[in-house]
Amino acid sequence: MSRFITSLSKVKANSLNLAGTFGFSGTVSGLADETPLVLISTFTSDGSDATASFTSGIDSTYKEYLFVFNNIHAETDDKHFTFQTSTNGGSSYGVTLTNTNHSARLREDDGYNALAYTDNDVAQGTGFAVIAEGFGNANDCSGSGFLRLYNPSSTTFVKHYVSQISYMNFQPANVNYFTAGYFNTTSAINAVQFKFESGEIQGGTIDLFGVV
Repeated sequence: MSRFITSLSKVKANSLNLAGTFGFSGTVSGLADETPLVLISTFTSDGSDATASFTSGIDSTYKEYLFVFNNIHAETDDKHFTFQTSTNGGSSYGVTLTNTNHSARLREDDGYNALAYTDNDVAQGTGFAVIAEGFGNANDCSGSGFLRLYNPSSTTFVKHYVSQISYMNFQPANVNYFTAGYFNTTSAINAVQFKFESGEIQGGTIDLFGVV
């Protein structure tokens, strides 16, 4: 019994404890002590945005930056949600990258399900990288998730990222899309842009946090 009580106390002490939502600067408890999230900026769709660009606030202040997607809605059906980075403050986007992708999915009619490698990977390419494949554009379609960018200001190492997004695709089906990769540059990355491969971002928010 004493072991059970001790274990239960540890679970309680290490539980996720948010004082609110991701919409403000708070703390996540129970990881290694505490991991403060500092809100830097928020993109809010006005219903007709071709891109969501973050051209300030990404510097040497933090070793990790977290982008949180909340109910991103696409104008055009069956289009990929993508991103790229910049080393010149957003004057251009096209840093060389290598990545890999996989996804899990289940159609609403239960007619198809899969857990598989997804062939949107890039080997030393400079185009926009897919972070969610085939978004749906029905009125109730949206996607939410995150992207983590590690130590973008380093001038020694390449820049790694990981992303996970859950969304309704065009079939319609739920898709849980995972991707990870690195930008093959030792120059500091200081801007990030998100967009659909065509069409507008017609709804949702993207929050940029610094992770202390």
